[in-house]
Amino acid sequence: MDINKYWIWLSKLEGITVKEKLDLVQKYGIENLWNIDKAQAFDILKNKEKVDEFFKNRENVDKYLEYNYKNNIMFLPIINKKYPRILRNIYDPPIVLYIRGNVDILQNPSFAIVGARSASDYGKKVAKAFSYALATKNINIVSGLAKGIDTYSHIGAINANKHTIAVLGTGLDIIYPKDNNKLYMDILEKNGLIITEYVVGTKPKPMNFPARNRIISGLSFGILVVEASKNSGSLITADFALEQGKNVYAIPRKHK
Repeated sequence: MDINKYWIWLSKLEGITVKEKLDLVQKYGIENLWNIDKAQAFDILKNKEKVDEFFKNRENVDKYLEYNYKNNIMFLPIINKKYPRILRNIYDPPIVLYIRGNVDILQNPSFAIVGARSASDYGKKVAKAFSYALATKNINIVSGLAKGIDTYSHIGAINANKHTIAVLGTGLDIIYPKDNNKLYMDILEKNGLIITEYVVGTKPKPMNFPARNRIISGLSFGILVVEASKNSGSLITADFALEQGKNVYAIPRKHK
């Protein structure tokens, strides 16, 4: 049995938090979790809905496994030695990272740049300049492939012929926003990395993006927030970074 099948199944489970999944893996081991029966699962989970979810959709896991292999999607379970230590050390690290691109750059230092989707020309220029400068020091630039600041953060690293990492709130087969399809491909062509914790086919649900943001900050030793508005996703990322003990910097919107 391909052990990646077990990890795909676990990452697909809904109704069970990432932290609960991590605790289960640490206590029982991934293969033992797959092989338990319903009575044992109820003893562990103490909840009928969670038990039902535990055994749901197992018959589809082989299709996900086949698709990933055919499309060069790499599995990086949390127990893999290539899983980035800095991310493993956050409170609720992803059980599995699904990856396209140059996995080796995960061992390099990374810095996140995020901000407003409706960014000003000034904000875009600043994001690109900071990204370019940091990338030339062999620091990965991490962002979320969103419009605005995220886009220009990735572009800055690409223009420096260096590495950037895009963290998605969707499956690797769904590029969101669609306008960034070329940017997605440019990142891969420049030996960058596309990462998600979601299986292929996962659509851009609103709840996925706050969860995605903890990975952006979790991969990074610091974060720069550019022109973020009140209650924006970028400030959620900044909150995660502070909880994780990271340095947070800000570039406010330029006043006319």
